[in-house]
Amino acid sequence: MEAVLKNLASTAELLAAAAQTGVVEHWDKQTLSRAFHWAQYCEHLFSRFHDNPPHQLLVGLLNNPNLPTSVMKILFDSSPVDTQHNSSAVGADAEVQGVMLMERLGAVMSQDSEACRAEHFLDSVLQGCEGEAKHFCLVIAAALLTMENAAAETASQDFLLEWLQKKHSVLEHMCSALPTALLMDLAKEHVKFRDAYCDVLKNWASDMEYSINDGEWVQTSTNPTVSFQKLTEHFLALFEACPSLRDDVEKELNALKISDGDFDVRGLSVWGDLLSALNK
Repeated sequence: MEAVLKNLASTAELLAAAAQTGVVEHWDKQTLSRAFHWAQYCEHLFSRFHDNPPHQLLVGLLNNPNLPTSVMKILFDSSPVDTQHNSSAVGADAEVQGVMLMERLGAVMSQDSEACRAEHFLDSVLQGCEGEAKHFCLVIAAALLTMENAAAETASQDFLLEWLQKKHSVLEHMCSALPTALLMDLAKEHVKFRDAYCDVLKNWASDMEYSINDGEWVQTSTNPTVSFQKLTEHFLALFEACPSLRDDVEKELNALKISDGDFDVRGLSVWGDLLSALNK
């Protein structure tokens, strides 16, 4: 039996070794599915006699510094790769893909001190998720909420946050599309995200004009659009999640209201009306 297990381990190691070479440049979705199928088969049998199967194929792919964009797109696809065994590692839910993103980003950062390479990797993942904006936002959120607490992972999350702050459209989409509870988890976990999220809310407010016909503040150009009521709900949820933030934000909103003329009449200052709505 030990000889059989040794052969299984050798097969998994062979797949992992192949995953770290240039041969993956020629892998398509079907080839990747077959590779994961065999890796899963070996790991399934291995796990019947040993704990913690190695998952070496995925690790090998993530540690390949020359992993082609085409394979990376398959790994981060929102629809599962067609395998006989459902793999959480390939095309699986956002939580697993978030872990994959962190591992891959950490590998890139450890192999190259230049930030441009890590930025290129994230840009490639974003491009690969074109047309799947909400799913990509879920993957980013999951990546930022992974809880390994290793120094390398913390550095990767910080880098991801800095990259996200430069991608205003992605950040705005996250703030408008993700569930409020998930946004609050991110705000509580990362000060950088909390501050960026707050800035997005203020930008949404600054883009609003009062519609006499609607009797309400409406956005003029921001895409996606957010109603004044939804904007208020975002602020209230943020204050509940991060109570220490409220005083500073309200002081800033009040200063903006004063710069508008310090009117208390509805419809003259979005900042004044926002403060009133927040303090009902």
